[in-house]
Amino acid sequence: MPPRRPVAAATDNPTYTITELAAEFDITPRAIRFYEDMGLLEPGRKGRNRVYTPRDRTRLKLTLRGKRLGLALQEIKQLVDMYDSQASAAPQLRAFLAILAQHREQLEQQRHDIEVTLGEIQQHEKRCRMLLGQA
Repeated sequence: MPPRRPVAAATDNPTYTITELAAEFDITPRAIRFYEDMGLLEPGRKGRNRVYTPRDRTRLKLTLRGKRLGLALQEIKQLVDMYDSQASAAPQLRAFLAILAQHREQLEQQRHDIEVTLGEIQQHEKRCRMLLGQA
């Protein structure tokens, strides 16, 4: 991955363009604007251009990580907002554990449903083969 090029390289607070973030995280600028609309990112403006801070970059990274885990945007927003708070990390970690437990339960139920369906398919295949053998 090419190194990120901060827009304001001479300052202690680098900024990023929407194009740079989109390229870094392999998503479209439209996806980034969608996350803005959902309140997950709050870029500043430099003229007509959006300017993203390291905070925005971290929030985007956490958002994409949450999406990979299959979390809903509301859940992600809740967790990312807690990440930003100055409060203790304990409530955030407890909330994250609760969300992960709920998500794990859903995935385990889906896995069970898939196993049942595969078993039914196997029975139908066996029956079809038997009928074909009798034909």
